[in-house]
Amino acid sequence: FSINNLTLMALTLAIGFLVDDAIVFLENVIRRAEHGESILKASYNTAGEISFTILSMTLSLAAVFIPLVLLPGLLGRIFQEFSITIIVAILASGLVSLTLTPLMCARILGERRAGHKRTRMEKWTGDFIQRVIGAYGRALDKFLDRAWLTIPILLGCILGLWFFFTHLPFTLLPPGDSGFARGVFIAQEGSSPEQMRAFQKLVNQKIQAEPSVDKFFTLAGSASRSSLSQAIIFCIFKPREQRDPIEQCLLRLQRSINTIPGLTAIITPSPVLQINVGATNQTQGQYAYTVSGIVPQDVYGAANQMMTSLRGFKGFASVRSDYYNSTPNLKIDIDRERAATYGVSTSAIQSLLKNAYSQNYVYLIKQPDDQYQVILEVKDNERAQPRDLDNLYVRSNTGSPINQSGGGTGIGAITTTTGTSSDLVPMRAVTSTSQVVGPQAVNHFDQFTSVTINFNLLPGVAIGDATKFIEDSFVQVHQQFPGVQATFQGEALVFRQLFRALPLLLLAAIFVMYVILGILYESYVHPITVLFPAIVPAVVGGLFTLWIFGSTLSLYSVIGLFLLLGIVKKNGIMVVDFALQRIDEGWDLRSAIHEASMERFRPIMMTTLAALMGAIPIALGFGQDAASRRPLGLVIVGGLIFSQLITLFVTPVIYLWLEWFQEHVLDKVPFLRSAHYHDEGQPGRGQLRPEPAAVH
Repeated sequence: FSINNLTLMALTLAIGFLVDDAIVFLENVIRRAEHGESILKASYNTAGEISFTILSMTLSLAAVFIPLVLLPGLLGRIFQEFSITIIVAILASGLVSLTLTPLMCARILGERRAGHKRTRMEKWTGDFIQRVIGAYGRALDKFLDRAWLTIPILLGCILGLWFFFTHLPFTLLPPGDSGFARGVFIAQEGSSPEQMRAFQKLVNQKIQAEPSVDKFFTLAGSASRSSLSQAIIFCIFKPREQRDPIEQCLLRLQRSINTIPGLTAIITPSPVLQINVGATNQTQGQYAYTVSGIVPQDVYGAANQMMTSLRGFKGFASVRSDYYNSTPNLKIDIDRERAATYGVSTSAIQSLLKNAYSQNYVYLIKQPDDQYQVILEVKDNERAQPRDLDNLYVRSNTGSPINQSGGGTGIGAITTTTGTSSDLVPMRAVTSTSQVVGPQAVNHFDQFTSVTINFNLLPGVAIGDATKFIEDSFVQVHQQFPGVQATFQGEALVFRQLFRALPLLLLAAIFVMYVILGILYESYVHPITVLFPAIVPAVVGGLFTLWIFGSTLSLYSVIGLFLLLGIVKKNGIMVVDFALQRIDEGWDLRSAIHEASMERFRPIMMTTLAALMGAIPIALGFGQDAASRRPLGLVIVGGLIFSQLITLFVTPVIYLWLEWFQEHVLDKVPFLRSAHYHDEGQPGRGQLRPEPAAVH
């Protein structure tokens, strides 16, 4: 692995929740010390009391990212470095919290026994926290008396999931401002190299006149057959504080270049995370859709209909294809019978044309310090017109002379190093030429004739809406051309793969967490108590925040959702662990869960605030190209806040309901019995209420 955008983002996000384990341990030490224990004893007792909680939090959080690590294909390569970086950081944090943190607490913390002098800040914050905890305890009592409210709350969250997943726009990478853009300017088909060089000079002048551009580079006349009438543009813009947003800069630049008669410019901002796969190079557009088939006429007909349909969608900034069928061509027909008469082979004619016009090197000169390509070609001024073909001669295998006119002499006056001129046959003697209009190149995809349609989106238009429109359009085209198939390429292809796999990935992450928590708790219901009341409100809160801020569900948003799955369930783990300990001490169910919720309120708020502080800078959009990463921060901040408000009240109710279900239903089946199952005739769990423990 390397230090890149994904691994650095993983480390940045990890800062917010890596301290959670240490916070939980430290808070419990302080709480026990405030109840009269020495720091050494409090650290020792906390290690026995909290270790299982930290282990559960660490393993379940790391488990969220296991499905991402095992994801195949390009998506797996995108997520792998990010996921493994976070997993290693989480496991290291848990190890430190179970080993080094107890030692540091025992040696560094001061005594907190009754009567010790507190600073003014400690006194103010302590009193404030106690008032908040007291208010929460009273509110929780009232909510437990009205437990039925949990049902409409959770139903509302489930409906919210459906609403936001169906109404939020989807995109792969949100638009950002990396300060770099690339594109093409396209001239009329059949434009000569001289015309392209003249256009290039005009375009350079337009780019130089744009004040936001710092550096630029244009390239015309590349070796690609399909880009003879195109040229490439690369622009590096000035720092963000010295210019307008990159979308405005590109809009001005495109309008300026498009004022040149005969030219069309397409320039798009380049994201920091570039995804380029399939039959597209993204020069004509950020997204691509390839139509292919066996019969070329069907492919071209379907592509033309698709182009007509796509131009009717108002969300496209530009729509282009790589099929140019109006390019002037010079068609050369070989008279095979006459060529055979003169001893000229077809391969000799083809080889002559290749060496004359392809600019291919025929020999490599190697020297001790360098090597040089020997390129054989006809001079530019001798290949500008179709009649220049008459100046080419092909060697005959028989050496038969050719009398080019009735009374004239043959070609015998010219002597070469390899033979006399009687060995050479003029090209016009064995070929005929005609000027036709045809395709500039015949492209292929998976060995089939293909046409790739490139498109860019207007600001605020999501790729999800565009792909749906394209698929609906192709359904109609396919009825007329059933032998044609189509598929997305590049970012559009990865987008489809990601959001088709998203539900399965989320379910896989939840299932892995359920299995790990089930093993640790030795229970079927306690993992549900931890996961369900936390995950559903968190996801709804994250999606609601995206909707409020007009953002999109993107690759970064998906990463934020997976982080939410791991972070929010920590609240339930802390509450359930303490409730189980209180029940083992003999508390009744309601008193145990109420006491556990109040005892764990302070560390829950501390861990939530720590995660919020780690995500707020991303949500506010600080740093280069921060706009593209902003949805990630919005998902985490909104999900944490909304989940916190819900789970503090819903989790205790779900715990009571599932405990009743465990004892009255599941414990009747031997295979489904809890590890805390009591024998017949003994009091059930939570049926006794002894005196509370000395420290709780």
